[in-house]
Amino acid sequence: MSTGKAPFEAAAAAAKSLPERPDDQTMLKLYALYKQGSEGDVTGKKPGFFDFVGAAKFEAWEKLKGTSSAEAQDQYVELVKKLGGKL
Repeated sequence: MSTGKAPFEAAAAAAKSLPERPDDQTMLKLYALYKQGSEGDVTGKKPGFFDFVGAAKFEAWEKLKGTSSAEAQDQYVELVKKLGGKL
């Protein structure tokens, strides 16, 4: 079930105005699903040891390696809806 590009873009806009800020793990999940849905598998080198945020983002995105863009977009839309995003 692919929701398509328009719902994905609407969810990305809605994610910026969620009723309350999600916890850090959920924020990483949102980031990773967005990146996988828009760019595909992770590329580049993992950020250095002292770039904690960059490394966490890289690792979250890397866990989705092999997930299709369409599947990541569907999961992203569903997660934003679950968090109260108005689509």
